[in-house]
Amino acid sequence: MHTAGPAEVDAAVAAARSALHSPWRDTTPAERGAMLARLADALAARKGELADLATAEIGSPRSWSTFGQVLTAVGVLRAYAGITPTYAFESTRPSAAGTAIIRQVPVGVVGAVIPWNTPLFIAALKLGPALAAGCTVVLKPAPDAPLSIGVLVEAMEEAGLPAGVVNIVNGGAETGEYLVSHPDVDKVTFTGSTAVGARIASLCGAQLRRCSTELGGKSAAIVLPDAPLESTVKGLVAGVMGNNGQLCAALTRILLPRSRYDEFATALTTAVGALKVGDPADRSTDIGPLINEAARDKVERLLARARQDGAQILVGGERLAGPGWFITPAVVAATNDMEIAREEVFGPVAVIIEYDDSAGDSAAVEIANDSRYGLVGAVWSADAERAAAVGSQLQAGSVAINSTAVLDFGSPFGGFKQSGIGREGGPEGIAGFVEYQVIIK
Repeated sequence: MHTAGPAEVDAAVAAARSALHSPWRDTTPAERGAMLARLADALAARKGELADLATAEIGSPRSWSTFGQVLTAVGVLRAYAGITPTYAFESTRPSAAGTAIIRQVPVGVVGAVIPWNTPLFIAALKLGPALAAGCTVVLKPAPDAPLSIGVLVEAMEEAGLPAGVVNIVNGGAETGEYLVSHPDVDKVTFTGSTAVGARIASLCGAQLRRCSTELGGKSAAIVLPDAPLESTVKGLVAGVMGNNGQLCAALTRILLPRSRYDEFATALTTAVGALKVGDPADRSTDIGPLINEAARDKVERLLARARQDGAQILVGGERLAGPGWFITPAVVAATNDMEIAREEVFGPVAVIIEYDDSAGDSAAVEIANDSRYGLVGAVWSADAERAAAVGSQLQAGSVAINSTAVLDFGSPFGGFKQSGIGREGGPEGIAGFVEYQVIIK
């Protein structure tokens, strides 16, 4: 992969700046919505190719790749294709002088930095609202996963996006830092680790540049005492082990009621232990390799520290011999003050934590909220209304009830606390890519 240097980033930003004015400036919301629909269709037509590519490049199990890597991106773009034509880019209200016209105008050139774990989906979360708003974009993929973005470029050409509206620069941290610091970038949007997000936010703050971030998570899944065993365990395993556990929205802390702790712990351990680890291209595989050696080493370090802290590894956590950075999926019994329960592992590790349900549902809520993160959450119960009431008390941007559906394509997605600033998805996502202008007449 060729790494873009300053000259190439300058050229990409200049192309975006030029395209911002013409002909992109003259497109209507309906026309931009139609382009997003065509882009979604072009990606959907390539879903098999893109799913195979994600499996080969990232190690995503092929059984997960089609939906998790491709159709999520298609869903986001189709949602924006529907939202954009009717979005209120201009409205009026009475004013003391007569009439106030409230305009939402494009913020300008957007620098978008995306991670490697679900690159196509995250690219869609950036491009959908930015293009809907009339912005232009310079997109930097992660160096571990640039290939699907190359196919995205082909799809954008097929969809008829004008030249310069979306520009791609490949590279690592130096390329990203140059992009987000570029004087001709008007807004930065970033998805990745909290540490890098803090660095980007500081660079943007120094220049009073608009910035939105979607960062890490250590999300809690609360199991209420009346939750049905079989369906809940199935959902919990899916919620933490998808994409080999390499998801910011993974439900990695599972809070179990003391009255049923042994029952659920045993069932979870059995279910996780039965997952098939191996070649991600094999459609029967549940868990593939981690992205690289550093990722595997991090998981091993955190598991070793968990043992030192007194946690019990009930199953898994073993390195597999042979090629690939494999760790067998693990269940770790811990307490919420242990590092394994507080830091993002980004691997196939479920942490189970006991709470005292004799004290009521508030005991689980207190543990769930005792985290510097607040991205997503979930609650399982036989009573959906009870679960929703508990979910409303969580300090998390999205909460699923009796499922792992923490993302809705037409709704805002983002986190509380150190899980980020701003929202992506839905009309609220467009609001992050506009400036408000008032004309009083």
